[in-house]
Amino acid sequence: MGTPAKMRAASWQDRVDALGRAGYKRYDESTATALGDGADLLHREYGDDLRKLRDRAEGDPGRIRAALTGFPRLGPVGADIFCREAQDVWTSLRPAIDGKALDGARRVGLPADPDELARLARGSDLAPLAAALVRVALDKSLAEAVRAAA
Repeated sequence: MGTPAKMRAASWQDRVDALGRAGYKRYDESTATALGDGADLLHREYGDDLRKLRDRAEGDPGRIRAALTGFPRLGPVGADIFCREAQDVWTSLRPAIDGKALDGARRVGLPADPDELARLARGSDLAPLAAALVRVALDKSLAEAVRAAA
């Protein structure tokens, strides 16, 4: 189910079973429905191509986030995560450093300013930096190890 077409072609039960195998037992039924509905929306509105969402939003990060929240069960936090991960491909999203990544920056003694972090990353590979900052925000022992190594 790695493409929108495969997600749409999968039965609801196929999606429930896949979620169960992946350990999502608690939310599998409602999530299976949301995944199917989201695949339908992606096909209907964007012809299975999220770049069309970006283009309709004219690359504007706020409009991209707003459009993403139109997908079932994708709220502002999910939209922030998408933008954080996609910013090295969709460069108009830069710098996509959300609150959780800023928490990580503070935890390891880096500037808690998205523009300054982007400057430190030298404009490339900002997504991996943001992801690493989220990891240290969520894992105190990892943050301590990073600080000790610095």
